[in-house]
Amino acid sequence: MINGAHIIIYSKDEDADRAFFRDVLKFPHVDVGGGRLFFRLPPSDLALHESGNNDVHQIWLMTDDVEAEVARLKAAGVTCEATADRGWGIVTHIALPGGGKLGLYQPRHARP
Repeated sequence: MINGAHIIIYSKDEDADRAFFRDVLKFPHVDVGGGRLFFRLPPSDLALHESGNNDVHQIWLMTDDVEAEVARLKAAGVTCEATADRGWGIVTHIALPGGGKLGLYQPRHARP
C-alpha cells in the first residue's frame, strides 16, 4: 500500500530555500542528518493534465484566501506575482530565495 509521497524541489540555493520553508511558510520538519530538512506538507491532491511532454511536473501550494496569503508573504519580504483569476482558481507564483518559484492558488474546484 502506498502511504505517502516524497516531493523534491531542486534548488541553486537549497539552504536559503530550506530556511524559507522553515521560517516563512513555517512547515513542520525533521532534520534527517547534516541539516537536510524534510518538511511535512499540508493535505494534498494530485491531478493529471494532458501534455505533449512527459517528465514535466508542477508544484502548487493551496490556500483558502490567496489575497491574504500574498499579503502575509509580501510582509515577510517574499516576491509574489500579481494574482490572476483563471476560473478554476485565483493564482499567483511566489519566488523562492534560491531563484525558483512555486505556484500558489485558491482553488474553486472540489477537493478530495
